[in-house]
Amino acid sequence: MLIFMLVITSFAACGSKPATEEVKEEAKVEKVFKWNLGSEPKTLDPQQNSAHDGGMVITNTFEGLMREVDGKIVPAVAESYEISEDGKTYTFKLRDTKWSDGQPITAYDFEYGWKRALDPNLIPQPAEYAFQLFYIEGAQDAYEGKASLDDVAINVIDEKTLEVTLVAPTEYFLELTAFYTFMPARKDMVDKDPEKWAINPETAVSNGPFILTEYHLGDKIVLEKNQNYWQADKVNIDKSEVLMIVDQSTSLAAYESGDIDFVESEIPLQEIPRLQKEESAFRIYPYVGTYYYIFNVEKEPTNDVRVRKALTLAIDRKQIVENVMLGGEIPATGFVPPNLVDHEGKDFREVAGDYGIDPTKAQVEEAKKLLAEAGYPNGEGFPELEVIYNTNDKHKAVAEAVQEMWRKNLGINVTLRNQEWAVFQDTRHNGNFSIARAGWIGDYADPMTMLDLWLSYSGNNDAQWRNKEYDKLIEGAKSTTGEERFKMLYDAEKMMMDEMIVMPINYYTQPALERENLVNLQRTKLGHYFFGFMDMK
Repeated sequence: MLIFMLVITSFAACGSKPATEEVKEEAKVEKVFKWNLGSEPKTLDPQQNSAHDGGMVITNTFEGLMREVDGKIVPAVAESYEISEDGKTYTFKLRDTKWSDGQPITAYDFEYGWKRALDPNLIPQPAEYAFQLFYIEGAQDAYEGKASLDDVAINVIDEKTLEVTLVAPTEYFLELTAFYTFMPARKDMVDKDPEKWAINPETAVSNGPFILTEYHLGDKIVLEKNQNYWQADKVNIDKSEVLMIVDQSTSLAAYESGDIDFVESEIPLQEIPRLQKEESAFRIYPYVGTYYYIFNVEKEPTNDVRVRKALTLAIDRKQIVENVMLGGEIPATGFVPPNLVDHEGKDFREVAGDYGIDPTKAQVEEAKKLLAEAGYPNGEGFPELEVIYNTNDKHKAVAEAVQEMWRKNLGINVTLRNQEWAVFQDTRHNGNFSIARAGWIGDYADPMTMLDLWLSYSGNNDAQWRNKEYDKLIEGAKSTTGEERFKMLYDAEKMMMDEMIVMPINYYTQPALERENLVNLQRTKLGHYFFGFMDMK
């Protein structure tokens, strides 16, 4: 018996490893990706969001029928799709995927999410991006209360088949289905708290590579790997801490000290020249977007087109981009940015022209003449206006430069006021301003992504400009193709620029600090970042 026990003990000792070794083998280093979002997003609700910051989070927590990967639009939740011969009906077959809580994703979730965006009674307010869905038959009428949501041509054939019929063939519709307004939504979760469901970890059920596990107001958002994501095997990051550092100098210091791994856009202007020389991880990407000021066309004196034109011509864009922006930006002479092409492959911006705006200097004499015609010779009697901008060092620097140019060149004074991002968005959207900073980044690679912003019924038409002829041009361009379509788009931009409802300042670039150990960091053609397949080496 003694011999038997000794043999058994011997085999056990030879066949097992010390407990400490087992712990070492099982221990896995958690990969935590930290990045700065900047301001706190107004919302993380896919159907309510209309801003880049909220979109950055949504892109990584939700997934639509399609997604851009490596520069190409590829099927995501949709396993396949068919397009009818007339180009108007899309039939999507959904793959077997799950929500983050394990429930299956069905075509009903897409139908609910899309129709939710069209609901004119959506809580807490109608979706600003609802117009993106107006390509679908019945969508606009439903949003305007002229028809029922049941009349919208979004049809569930079965739990894995979604059929959508468009008003007219739309070449970029598949691109749109990758956009956050087109994400699915879970009705049972939304109904629990229609206003705040998307920031509560208990209700923020999502279907992307990450899920929201913590939300700390004004501080940070914590995302963790979604184990139920259909491509979870490709998700290498265990946790992502999304910080809300508003001050750009603090954000840069956090990056340089190793506390964060990625900073996008929120980089101090004065540091850009140094970073270009010294920091190998510093990038400046081209960006399809325009930085501009909006005029409220319903308030005096910016309700006078001569005043709007005078203010527009009196600034020196070259000086602003070279001495203030510092990121390789291009002076803007129209609203549609470069790198969007027409039916002949020609750059829309080059064909459309500059609308009399000199990108290299201020046109002082012409601006003074227009201001005098409006009743304010040499700025005499001109009311003191207020320019509002969201809290940000760059926006402050631009506003101060414009303020001084208007004082020097036109003899007028304006005051400056900054607001926190969420408050600022509401102020601008509600028209409680005379002049406001703005920027628009394209959502898909077509000039329409910029121009349908100014439809009378667009939720993003903060200029409060309403023009039925403009509406006809944009609506016509959405239902035609080729040369006829682009003639309407060219005419539309000319109309809104002749009215000078905005003062274009520059076309964006996108500066970023991307730590060199980040592998397979995806940046879309339009400047959105996807971290789903990224790794940290």
